[in-house]
Amino acid sequence: MGALQITLGVIGVAVSIAAWGVFVAAVIRQVRIIRLGQPDGTRYGPFVPRMKTLIKEFAAHTRMNKFRRVGPWHWLVMWGFLLGSLALFEAYGEIFDPHFAWPIIGHWAPWQLLLELLGIGTVAGGVALAIIRQANHPRRADRQSRFQGSNFAAAYFVEAVVIIEGIGILGVKTFKISSGIEDPALWSSFLTQPLAQILPASTAAVSIMALGKLLSGMLWLAVVSRYLTMGVAWHRFSAFFNIYFKREDDGGVALGALKPMMSGGKPLDFEEADPEQDVFGAGQVEDFSWKGWLDFSTCTECGRCQSQCPAWNTGKPLSPKMLITQLRDHAYAKAPYLMEGGKKDMAGDEIGLTGDDPHAGIDVLALAESERALIGDAEANGVIDPDMLWSCTNCGACVEQCPVDIEHVDHIVDMRRYQVMIESDFPTELNSLFKNLENKGNPWGQNAKDRMAWAEDLDFEVPVFDGEFGDAEYLFWVGCAGAFEDRAKKTTRAVAELLHLADVKYTVLGPEETCTGDPARRAGNEFVFQMLAQQNVEVLNSVFEDVEPAKRKIVVTCAHCFNTLANEYPDLGGNYEVVHHTQLLNRLVREKRLTPMAPVAQDITYHDPCFLGRHNQVYEAPRELADAAGANLREMPRHGDRSMCCGAGGARMWMEEQIGKRINVERVDEALGTAPSKIATGCPFCRVMLNDGVTSRQSDGTASEDLEVLDVSQLLLSAVKRDGDNEPAAADSEPEPAES
Repeated sequence: MGALQITLGVIGVAVSIAAWGVFVAAVIRQVRIIRLGQPDGTRYGPFVPRMKTLIKEFAAHTRMNKFRRVGPWHWLVMWGFLLGSLALFEAYGEIFDPHFAWPIIGHWAPWQLLLELLGIGTVAGGVALAIIRQANHPRRADRQSRFQGSNFAAAYFVEAVVIIEGIGILGVKTFKISSGIEDPALWSSFLTQPLAQILPASTAAVSIMALGKLLSGMLWLAVVSRYLTMGVAWHRFSAFFNIYFKREDDGGVALGALKPMMSGGKPLDFEEADPEQDVFGAGQVEDFSWKGWLDFSTCTECGRCQSQCPAWNTGKPLSPKMLITQLRDHAYAKAPYLMEGGKKDMAGDEIGLTGDDPHAGIDVLALAESERALIGDAEANGVIDPDMLWSCTNCGACVEQCPVDIEHVDHIVDMRRYQVMIESDFPTELNSLFKNLENKGNPWGQNAKDRMAWAEDLDFEVPVFDGEFGDAEYLFWVGCAGAFEDRAKKTTRAVAELLHLADVKYTVLGPEETCTGDPARRAGNEFVFQMLAQQNVEVLNSVFEDVEPAKRKIVVTCAHCFNTLANEYPDLGGNYEVVHHTQLLNRLVREKRLTPMAPVAQDITYHDPCFLGRHNQVYEAPRELADAAGANLREMPRHGDRSMCCGAGGARMWMEEQIGKRINVERVDEALGTAPSKIATGCPFCRVMLNDGVTSRQSDGTASEDLEVLDVSQLLLSAVKRDGDNEPAAADSEPEPAES
């Protein structure tokens, strides 16, 4: 150990003590900040399935690999960071003594190979990620870049440290070999062995490279400790916790059911709620749960959510990424005020800080941040612009694509809940929606007695529930659109006719049916949703009163009704087996109870409804039905879990679209690119939106006048019927489970 090694070693240790000190302090502070959020006791268990999900997602990179060009490179960098930490700590010994190596494994050939692979993989991964970031730079692609709005300086800093770390690992190893300290087999050092042949022998170089490897890591610790909002760096730690504490303990993403409206860590009971004490949605950043704060802290600004967002892709102000980062920046800026006990009531008056000088010692910037409204336009200095909040269609593309399991939709709806129920500040078009749902039980404001008008011209009787479920196998939930919207009625009629042809015993509720409450809930009016849902659960439970639980089956044509009945009603005591009509019809075709006789033989493109596909993973059944009908399916570029929304979800069906290009027109343009004869879908709202988009394109001459939008059930019906007559074949086997 010479003077050089001692000097370098003292420098390394001194810098490390300072860096590790500020880093540990930063971790403690960040944990304290995240705990400022509301309690949520639903996230802690069960341990085994959550840990399995965590291991699968980080070890196999299952979610990161949804972007295949990025996944492998990030996988290399991740393992370089995790396992490369061993090489980083080894540097403490190598600086003082170039001959130092870990006991037992230090000279072991497999360890030498692992170091080789870690060094090469880290450098290659870091360079590749920087190239990908440059290739997708916003200066070239503007809104098409998923990195627009991301912090490039922070990202390049992290990537630079990654590359330096990798070079340090390889450099130390190379100079150890050139100096005769190590003589590993060529297979374990296939890069460093040849490099060592052209580099001079120098034990000093070993110490210098080790110090460089160490200092780059310490610089990283010091910088991220200074900037707690540098998600691209902090996600290296927080992502593990964010994945473990995700909403669904079975590993599913936060789609399907919305998170219940919570207060104090428990679902809010409106009958016992106290406006003075309870939290109604999120009106201030501290109203989000601690998991929400963890979400904000974990965002890597990768922009995958942004690249998939239909609102962003049609020129609207909503970027799921920037919504999360704006909440993050506001939360951390306001945190010093909150940590001192600051709190405001709903009128905006200070109730947390008391005394003659309550603001003493609190950073003035934190005090200024505490005055900002969570929702407000630029003039009001709001954190989230109202147009950003209300542009969301709840399609779930952001949640589906996020590699660290951020729950964007739940956060957006929580903010809407506060705006609707406390502030009464929402798009004026929703007034009619809420009134119609409250007074008439449907968004269109139609009379309940007209719910069976769709069946008037059918040449068979549609059975209406009369107090006895009898030998019926299914309750056919028609839905508001299926009962009142002229285009959706055709789907309802087609399904009813197909069920009749297949001799499926079913019944409908008729006037007893009311809206499931989906549009109210997605718009933030939780009170109206609860009212409608509890009414429906009471009716449904009375219908199925004498039916054993395993046989309480409901078939629906509306993707939104499907999602609500299947995923949200169980929280209110409504437990049923809910199938989408495409699933049931597909099963009937497989059982040969429906036999296509006259193939459609046309080019069809299929649009995946968000609440059927992404929210509930029903992708194959509608496509198999189209195939069974004899259609030639042509997929749009965005389909399956990356399907583009039609624009109707999140109650957007009842709101004017005044910013940017209309989402339904964008989707129709994509469909037209497949040159279809027909556009098929499996949701009445999608059908309405796509039909309006087609009409728009027909009026400007872009689309053929013969192009039409229909439901896949109509395709099947036209294939099953020949000359208006078809005798279904009897089922010769036990029914198979519905395909999902």
